[in-house]
Amino acid sequence: MHSMALGTSALRVSSIAYGCWRLAGSEGVEAPADAADLGRRAVLAAADSGFTLFDLADIYGGGRCEEIFGAALRERPGLRDRIVVVSKCGIRKAGVPDSGSPYRYDGSAEHIRTSVEASLRRMGIETLDVLLLHRPDFLMAPDEVAGACAQLRDGGKVREFGVSNFRPGQVAMLQKACPFPLVTNQVEISLIRREALEDGTLDQCLAERITPMAWSPLARGALMAAAPDDPGGLSRVLDAVAADRGLSRSAVALAWLMAHPAGILPIIGSVQPSRILESSAAAGIRLSREEWYRLLTAARGSRLP
Repeated sequence: MHSMALGTSALRVSSIAYGCWRLAGSEGVEAPADAADLGRRAVLAAADSGFTLFDLADIYGGGRCEEIFGAALRERPGLRDRIVVVSKCGIRKAGVPDSGSPYRYDGSAEHIRTSVEASLRRMGIETLDVLLLHRPDFLMAPDEVAGACAQLRDGGKVREFGVSNFRPGQVAMLQKACPFPLVTNQVEISLIRREALEDGTLDQCLAERITPMAWSPLARGALMAAAPDDPGGLSRVLDAVAADRGLSRSAVALAWLMAHPAGILPIIGSVQPSRILESSAAAGIRLSREEWYRLLTAARGSRLP
């Protein structure tokens, strides 16, 4: 798989990331008895398919996903040295630390530090390559966040930092306080969710050399099946481009994202080895401008103004 720089850092990563949010089963669905084994094998299948960037978070599976990922690392000696590990913190579920606590965001220095320590223990590693703030805390004090991140960096706990689901103004606010560059902003981007194209997110990423990571790049699977409400014929256009290229619909949808000059890095999260390998094919696709705009027009359901 092709590699690329992550933001302005020295890190080189695969041009598609493997997302570990389903390693312990799908949220809200009872996990099968062999979920941990399936998740561990999925991580190894992704590594064998050329993925070198693995995306996690402290809340995925209540921490179980990081544990399963750590088990995969222990099974494959030397793998840790060949990959880049990203994890996120900042979302706290209801009932923690006490029954009256609401679901909330927490960008306090104490929470950032304790979350990182817990993630490192669960994965059995010494350092996170990248730490992201999962959601913008409305009570976030930029200088406090910057201080916590600097402490983690100086202590060898985290190499690089970024954000997730931050608006351009929030990124600029935090970057002003941080003495080091933010390397990524992880946001939802797909042919169906195109807000980042028009709200300044991708413009800022391009201007500041911040790598945009796209979560749910296949719109939670909607782009892989015929959509009931598809006025622009997106399904038909996806199938036509896929047929012309001899590729899957999902590979074309990922290639559409990767054609953007900001260097969008999609995150795929299937635990099926065949799907993981299929998605990796998107790394070698270069859509023409005509193909790209055909897909955009179909996704919009109308021509551009």
